[in-house]
Amino acid sequence: MKTGMRLDLFLFTISILWAPALSDLVLSKVERRIDLTSQIVRITSTIKVENTGSDVVSEVLLAFPDNQANHLAYLAAALNEGKGKVKASASSFQVEVVHPKDMPSSLTFYSVSLPKGLGKGESLTLDIFAVYTHTLQPFPEKIAQSEIQLVLFQESAHFLSPYAVKVQSLSIKLPDARIESYTRTENTKIHGSEIKYGPYENLAPLSYSPIVVHFESNQPFAVAQELVREIEISHWGNVQVTEHYNLVHDGAQSKGEFSRLDYQARPYARGASAFRRLVAKLPPRVHSVYYRDEIGNISTSNLWGGSKKTELEIEPRYPMFGGWRTAFTIGYSLPLRDFLFVLDGKRFLNFSFGCPINEVVIDTLIVRRVLEIFLLLFHFLLKQWQEIKFSHLDVVGRPVVVVEKNNVVPEHNQHFQVYYNFSSLSMLTEPLMLISGFFFLFVACIVYMHADLSISKSSASYLAKLQWEEVQATIQRVQNIINRCLTIHDKLEASLRDLSRTGDVQACKAARKSADSLLKEMSKELKPLVVFLQSSPQAAQILPKVEELVARERELQERLMLKHSTVVDCYEKKSVGREIENRVASHQQKITAIRQEVDDLLEFIEEI
Repeated sequence: MKTGMRLDLFLFTISILWAPALSDLVLSKVERRIDLTSQIVRITSTIKVENTGSDVVSEVLLAFPDNQANHLAYLAAALNEGKGKVKASASSFQVEVVHPKDMPSSLTFYSVSLPKGLGKGESLTLDIFAVYTHTLQPFPEKIAQSEIQLVLFQESAHFLSPYAVKVQSLSIKLPDARIESYTRTENTKIHGSEIKYGPYENLAPLSYSPIVVHFESNQPFAVAQELVREIEISHWGNVQVTEHYNLVHDGAQSKGEFSRLDYQARPYARGASAFRRLVAKLPPRVHSVYYRDEIGNISTSNLWGGSKKTELEIEPRYPMFGGWRTAFTIGYSLPLRDFLFVLDGKRFLNFSFGCPINEVVIDTLIVRRVLEIFLLLFHFLLKQWQEIKFSHLDVVGRPVVVVEKNNVVPEHNQHFQVYYNFSSLSMLTEPLMLISGFFFLFVACIVYMHADLSISKSSASYLAKLQWEEVQATIQRVQNIINRCLTIHDKLEASLRDLSRTGDVQACKAARKSADSLLKEMSKELKPLVVFLQSSPQAAQILPKVEELVARERELQERLMLKHSTVVDCYEKKSVGREIENRVASHQQKITAIRQEVDDLLEFIEEI
């Protein structure tokens, strides 16, 4: 890897040595500060520009090698207002890509437009702020759980510019004092975790002096390969924000087995390159916050709220080592009055664009805003299109403006405005739909409760139904009468057992007389029921079984009466027990068989 990188630097140096220079401007002083304390490389350059030509100059060119320009995520230029980062503001100058003639193809040029031309002998000081992603290269590319993460950074000790530089210095700030190696040139000094190059004087245009720094960096290399933010406006007073993350640790990939025991015991020694928590800075007065993934809710999160900001600390289900991935969703609600305003009769939403999580690089950011018409006031280029979203009680759907940008860094987390037209009367659409729906539901219930939906009483099917119900009731009465008869039969059997125990013949005769009277009454009740069933066509299928049941019950009565008379006569003649048993044995066998048939017929009719 080092050999290939040195070859690229060599070829790049050769390609720019022959290139012509622009001689109207001179950089009298250049101070560069490179911040490598995170995975995002931030370079702040303070340059003093002097016009030594005779013509008025309206732009300043900035040169970047292609290998840097491909990773350039953010670039801003403004008048110098003291040391510090340059942020996009009303005083920032316009910066755009240009293609000057007779310049090497291995360079990418940006033009900083000056609001006022720079005349002969005049000078001004600019602050140039550049942010790069995926510039720090892990070396080695794969490490074990117990190893630290080392990265490589390559730059030029000289400020690459199409203009001559009188005095230039460079300082590189590292996250840790541990430095594996770095390029040593003249005037190189190291102070703790900071390396200083220069000052260098009288540098020619497009001067380039490659340097490489190999150092320890265990900062989170959290990269969101895709982040989809959906901002949905409810004019009833709420802004719902949903963020879907597809996150990966883009540092040195983990090799070997992972030991959770070692990680739990010594997380800073057995997992120094991993990260296990991230912090998202949310707007104040946020509520209804949730953090979940495809499995469900993740409880390892903490929320701290204040008057100016709210911080959400989230922890994935497992520590994130190099090459490991995770996907999760963050959602929260905000009061509408903090973000929606009215200007000249139009409503506009004022909301932040980027990612709320600290120091996360976003390869692809998609922002979907529901209920918006057109977009205004973005400080950077992006793709934009419109969609339609259907939500609860939507008939025609809601317009959605979708914007997409690649290579997003925290510096893009700026406020943007969305202007749209909206009628307050349209807020009544959904309530009226709900009211109408419930109204028609109640009306339908009232009609149903008061309407006679039964079949006509004069129809053949209705009459057949009534006849079948009468047949069922009659059969039920027949079953009840037969069951009462069987109960009387059991009482006759009980009187014979009492006779064998007490010898009271008169009591046994009285029981028979009472049973005979009751059975005659049952027979009278049963006769009209059988006649009705014989006359009803609906009972044609079940009638044979009913007639057989009645006949078998009568036969059972006769057998029981004959047995009863025989036993009583034997007792009156003073017969012994063996003789009585012999005389009634044939009767008892027949009674048992008939009783079984009666029970089977009752069961059959019950099933029908």
